[in-house]
Amino acid sequence: MKPSGYSHGIETDGRRTIYLAGQIAADAGGNVIAPGDIVLQFDKALANLQETLRFAHANMTDIVKLLIFVKDKALYRRHLKQIGSIYRNYFGKYFPAMSLVEVSALFEDDALIEIEGIAVVNE
Repeated sequence: MKPSGYSHGIETDGRRTIYLAGQIAADAGGNVIAPGDIVLQFDKALANLQETLRFAHANMTDIVKLLIFVKDKALYRRHLKQIGSIYRNYFGKYFPAMSLVEVSALFEDDALIEIEGIAVVNE
């Protein structure tokens, strides 16, 4: 199955920029998993980003910028240790530039988190 939400950008100086559309904790059928569980949703959103990057022949450590949208910043903070552990499973000790933004709603009602990014791949 082709992952949803990526587009190729400009190739210059042997580099390819990939703009990653926002990923939520959706399964292959488009259903949000684990309603109410921000930790499991964070894990699934990152898994969806990783699958998108694989399809584009790129890796998580090619990401140079992550933008994380959450419906509840306090909930995110309460689970920061668990979220950090999951983050390290995908990125190790690699840290792209990141922003966290609390929003009043996401497109899918059960989604607590959405993650988008920009990756730069040296060809």
